[in-house]
Amino acid sequence: MDILIPDNWLKDFLKTKASPKEIGKYLSLCGPSVERIIKSENGPVYSIEVTTNRVDSVGVYGIAREASAILPKFNIPAKLIPVIAKSKQKMTAKVSYLDVRVDSVLCPRFSAILIKNTKIGPSPLKIQQRLLDAGVRPINNIVDVSNYIMHELGQPMHTFDYDKIKNAKMILRLSKKGEMITTLDGASYKLPGGDIVIEDGSGELIDLPGIMGGLNSMVDKNTKNVLLFVQTYNPALIRRTSMKLAKRSEASSLFEKGLDPELVEPGIRRGIDLLVELTGGKPENQILDLYPHPYKTKIIKTAGSFLNHRLGIDIKTKKIKEILLSLGFKVSGKNDNISVAVPSFRSRDIDIGEDIVEEVARIYGYFNFPGQLMKGELPNTYLSTPFAFERKIKDTLKALGGVEIYTFSLVPQKDAGPGALKLKNPLGTETQYLRTSLLPSLVNAVEYNSGYKQPFHLYEIANVYLPRKAELPEEKMTLGGIFFEYEYRKAKGVVEKLLTELNIDFTLQIEDKSGFLPNGRVNIRSNNLQIGELGVLDNGFIYYEFLISNFIKVASPDRKIKSIPGYPAQIEDLTFTFPQKTRIGEVSKLITNNSKLIAKVELKDIYKDSYTFRVWYQHPSKTLTNSEVEKIREDFLLEIKNRFGVRPKV
Repeated sequence: MDILIPDNWLKDFLKTKASPKEIGKYLSLCGPSVERIIKSENGPVYSIEVTTNRVDSVGVYGIAREASAILPKFNIPAKLIPVIAKSKQKMTAKVSYLDVRVDSVLCPRFSAILIKNTKIGPSPLKIQQRLLDAGVRPINNIVDVSNYIMHELGQPMHTFDYDKIKNAKMILRLSKKGEMITTLDGASYKLPGGDIVIEDGSGELIDLPGIMGGLNSMVDKNTKNVLLFVQTYNPALIRRTSMKLAKRSEASSLFEKGLDPELVEPGIRRGIDLLVELTGGKPENQILDLYPHPYKTKIIKTAGSFLNHRLGIDIKTKKIKEILLSLGFKVSGKNDNISVAVPSFRSRDIDIGEDIVEEVARIYGYFNFPGQLMKGELPNTYLSTPFAFERKIKDTLKALGGVEIYTFSLVPQKDAGPGALKLKNPLGTETQYLRTSLLPSLVNAVEYNSGYKQPFHLYEIANVYLPRKAELPEEKMTLGGIFFEYEYRKAKGVVEKLLTELNIDFTLQIEDKSGFLPNGRVNIRSNNLQIGELGVLDNGFIYYEFLISNFIKVASPDRKIKSIPGYPAQIEDLTFTFPQKTRIGEVSKLITNNSKLIAKVELKDIYKDSYTFRVWYQHPSKTLTNSEVEKIREDFLLEIKNRFGVRPKV
């Protein structure tokens, strides 16, 4: 996921003289990738991509922790400044101001504190500027505190209007199917059931934890008493509800990755400090903290020899220990043996010795590993493999002027096709069904790009999903293409050239089909197998479609090679005027099949209703005479006259 970290905020937790350019460069080499550095009125802002498994780095403090370990490896002094809170309230499992029932399977750690007599107003300019640079809109001093700490520590938190919680009671449980909740943004949801919710004891839902708070318990301009609320949740359930309701939030994207429960205490203490400072509120003397199963340190036993074997280089055990210590691990062991105690914030992504290998490798620097070219001959690629075959298709179509596009497999009902399968939990009406054809998607793509006045050709290779009774759909890899403002013959030539390049012998057979113009569509067959279709749609676009599996069956990996003729051909042009609706392909086929001495026939030119064919006459063992050519010509001209009623123009 991508995050924005202001440099002036980072320096609250990172003591270093490194420039923003150096921080960006060295973080990218050994840790989270700094995609770019944005110039802001308040100073540089780092745009950072954090991988999904490193949720501990999704925050200012997490990035500072990474930088403090990485920069010294490049001889730049850096020190992590710890989070220091003034709050000294006791953490206890029972408080007088809130009656709570929590299922610890749903919520491994639940903490809250009441802060009385707060005054709502705008946040200080410094906090507003930092939030804006981090991509968050400031709202008021209470809401801003929860957003500020989420971006600072990577720990989401929520604030309730305490006086709106009936009987000061909270029950955290799973929802029942059909229960309703209206969230802070005013949207109402009928819950599918099995979602983490909080009710106030009367049955009324006041929060959709980990995703968004309830409208009926929100902080507003009249709020006096605030309940600060910091938890960790079952990540699978948060993900499930978020996807089912199509409701994504910054909080849900963090909770679904599994947050460190040990982060709750510094988070709530930091929140208390800021709320006291910004609102003038008075916190209770005790913090409610339900944490029945505290983190037990995970120990991974490994050895320097194991790590070096996996790395492929020799790093001294002392150096390995230094690297791990800089990342927050505790290391012990004698000689070659290494025992690594994993800190709670890395417990979800460090499980085995190979994970330790990765940590050592990235801080040591992949760029320090010796490079070595592979030895041996390059393997041959075979056309029979699906990926190689698809690459051949794409390369050919690209060479013929085609542009590859990617469209969604999930489509609205109007584009789905008969019998298409509907998703139980679609993200919206536009993505409800699995498509059974590429045609609607490609038509939509052409219409979207129709402002481009030049002719163009779009194509896509993707699965379609054909329904099967009581089974998952049958996935069929399909090639679909569409031409905009192309002449039919040119479009047909592109398709025929593709088939030729794939060494496919084919025939075309006219057959009408719904959605195409009358007599405007052909079936394409090879070896008595229908492999595709080509035709003019009702809207005038020219469309083709092929099933990749049938393509592979009839394509030949071996090219047919003809020896160069030893004798020259006689070449002449013949022009005919045909009645309307004459199928010119049949004329060409008739001429070609008339004699074995006709080597090639090509439609050379078209002017109105006149068609010029270029004919090659060639004998394999001699040069044809004029009289021999004349006899061949007269034979096929007679056939053309008898069948089409025309003679060539003189």
